Amino acid sequence: MTRGGQAKDRTEPERRCIATGRSAPAAGLVRFVLGPDGEVVPDLAGRLPGRGAWILAERALIERAVAKKLFSRAFRTQASAPADLADRLEALLVARFVGVIGLARKAGQAVTGYEKVRARLLSGAAGVLVEARDGARDGRAKLARLAPGVPVLAVLDAAELGLAFGRDFAIHAALDRGGFADRAIIEAARLIGLRFAGGQVEHPQRDVAPTGDAGQRGAEAPGQGDE
Repeated sequence: MTRGGQAKDRTEPERRCIATGRSAPAAGLVRFVLGPDGEVVPDLAGRLPGRGAWILAERALIERAVAKKLFSRAFRTQASAPADLADRLEALLVARFVGVIGLARKAGQAVTGYEKVRARLLSGAAGVLVEARDGARDGRAKLARLAPGVPVLAVLDAAELGLAFGRDFAIHAALDRGGFADRAIIEAARLIGLRFAGGQVEHPQRDVAPTGDAGQRGAEAPGQGDE
């Protein structure tokens, strides 16, 4: 059983976390490779060539790997990991999540603004509700109540969410059901682990927030050279 209470899907590729020794679905971990200069590089798409080292998407584990030089052990050679690797990774995950929302917007599958989001939720078209974590709680709660079965992704700041829509800020957004919504859930779950202590869990069905059940619905393709 996973921490979300569901039976583990054995068809999902799994990878072993070098910081904990635990194996988990690859979508819940971050893959790292060595660059030409021997520096550790995050491979968020899981496609860069070479041997990969995987770590569960949790800030404390990334920081532990850096402090204890676990990358050198995993790669069996001297590996240079910057002290601020966790911060860099968080920034990359934010950009990746914002990018998914931006692609959905360009495809006409994402809207922002209270009334537009409300209409999308009431129509039943919404696959996920994205809320700025620094937005007013009452407005966020009102929208969440309109679609109790829709996952709520509350991990971006208003300024970050605004980037996806070419605005200074945004508080509410909704993505239509389908591939973009599914991708957003996966990206939000990984970001939670870097942004909130103890936030990483494995299989979201509804809320994807620091106190909700967050996780993965899919997995990245394993990179070349991984064990």
